[in-house]
Amino acid sequence: MSRILNFLFGPSAAKTTAGVLADKFGLKLQGDKNAPVRGVAPIADARPGQLAFYSTERNSAAFKILPIDVLRNTRATVILLQPDQVSDAPAGATLLITDSPRGNIVKILGEIYREKPRFGIDKNAHVARGVFFRKKRTVYIGQFATVERGAVIEPDVKIYPGAFIGRNVTLGRGTVVQTGAHIENATIGAECVINANAVIGKDGFGYTRQNGKNVFIPHVGRVVLGDRVSVGANTCIDRGAMTDTRIGDGTKIDNLCQVAHGVVVGSECFLASGTGLAGGVVLGDRVLLGGHVGVANGVKIGNDASVGANSGVFRNIPDGQSQMGYPAGPGTEFMRHYAWLKKHSKQ
Repeated sequence: MSRILNFLFGPSAAKTTAGVLADKFGLKLQGDKNAPVRGVAPIADARPGQLAFYSTERNSAAFKILPIDVLRNTRATVILLQPDQVSDAPAGATLLITDSPRGNIVKILGEIYREKPRFGIDKNAHVARGVFFRKKRTVYIGQFATVERGAVIEPDVKIYPGAFIGRNVTLGRGTVVQTGAHIENATIGAECVINANAVIGKDGFGYTRQNGKNVFIPHVGRVVLGDRVSVGANTCIDRGAMTDTRIGDGTKIDNLCQVAHGVVVGSECFLASGTGLAGGVVLGDRVLLGGHVGVANGVKIGNDASVGANSGVFRNIPDGQSQMGYPAGPGTEFMRHYAWLKKHSKQ
């Protein structure tokens, strides 16, 4: 029954062959170039007609290497694997050989499960006069989406139903704005993905005390996203008060994150779910923040630094350092403190 349900309601895979994939991605082919590929599956669950991959790469400690018997017993028609594992592949299987199966499976998934192109503006969408389209025939705007006057829409942009694009927003080439997302006061780069119900460019949480009352500080800055930025569902990125909030190229922000006014995030960073960056925080390039990390106002975190989940960061972190805890400190120091507390709490 589960196979029937997956066939009817699972993601639709484009049919291709092992030879086509080998040519497209520069893979060495061993076996039948006409072997069909009708989908991708985990190697232990794959069936005839599907592609699976096996790898001993360790991109991080989180990756687990499966037993070699999983490769030997797979039913997959096509297997993506490293040269060292060729002798363990089942007889008759077609092999795609590469030094990096993990890297190439990402490309193959994108090729096989690529969404069918969408074009045109739905009759129930509201597109104001004065919206500038660079190449209108390549753009998709779904029903009940709103695009206000002065917006600039580059080629191949997709705006899904119910999304809101405010005045003078720029959406770069190939950017996708999912259902319910709300964008104002922002410039979005090329090939970005703004997931469902994300809010970009609203005012930040900026107040001052005057005569015993909280007085709102007007915000006049913008949000500037680089290219290939991903913003998760229900994530909020505030506009700057006077300076812009900036997110660098290739940075990925998970669901339910908060990026406050005037924050600067470098390129190729990862911010896991629940992360909160207070106003004026500066992250370098390739920074990794675990889930539910909080970073206090004005803190600077250096290039290639990382912070463990549920940590609170109140002081600057140098380049390349890993910290964790509350308040966050060097990882080894935190683990020593934890071990001491665990030992003495039993006495």
